[in-house]
Amino acid sequence: MTTRKTVAARKAGLGKAGGAKNSGAKNTATKNSAAKNGGVGNSAAGASAPEARRASIERATTETRISLAVTIEGSGRYSVHTGIRFFDHMLELFARHGAFDLDLRCEGDLDVDQHHTVEDVGIALGEAFDRALGDKRGILRAGYFLMPMDETLAIAAVDLSGRTACVVKTKVKTRLVGDLQSELVEDFFEGFSRGARANVHLKTMYGRSNHHKVEALFKAFARALRAACSRDKQLGAMLPSTKGLL
Repeated sequence: MTTRKTVAARKAGLGKAGGAKNSGAKNTATKNSAAKNGGVGNSAAGASAPEARRASIERATTETRISLAVTIEGSGRYSVHTGIRFFDHMLELFARHGAFDLDLRCEGDLDVDQHHTVEDVGIALGEAFDRALGDKRGILRAGYFLMPMDETLAIAAVDLSGRTACVVKTKVKTRLVGDLQSELVEDFFEGFSRGARANVHLKTMYGRSNHHKVEALFKAFARALRAACSRDKQLGAMLPSTKGLL
């Protein structure tokens, strides 16, 4: 009798132990499955998007007063006023094609000439990009774009190298494009090159309309700069230079 009870108890015990074991395995499998599925979700949730790069510039001289804010990871929004309508238009399409957010106000001595306004806006905009990019780790650094605009073709190449160089060939043949003195297109890009410490090369390959020549250059420049500022997924946070400084 005792033997039968003992055997029955042992069987019952084995059944319980086996049940616990099976239950434990089932729970472990569930945890592993949850960890696998939840791990991906948690990782995605934990990986926050990189902070938007932005900068503001206040620049005041006896010739111009400039207030400027730029966001590199923008959505092409702009609010621009320089007192030169065609120049405003070029800066607006620069923001849209570069996908930058741009807020710019400039009060310049336009009663004297447009030169101070155009050049100083270029310098301030370049300084804003230089400040927003920080130490330039993890960016592509260089970019180029070939921009058609109807019968006109323009090319732009930008290198955020820390060195200033600018070459601009507009092929514009008139003194004015809209209300902008056409020779000041080069002064704007030279100013940007100095402010951003960048190489800027722009050339109209061919075209008939002087309006299209200038507009194609600004669009090409915006898209080349957009590429140069883009984050490099392959190199990550590495500095895009063997010198150790940009």
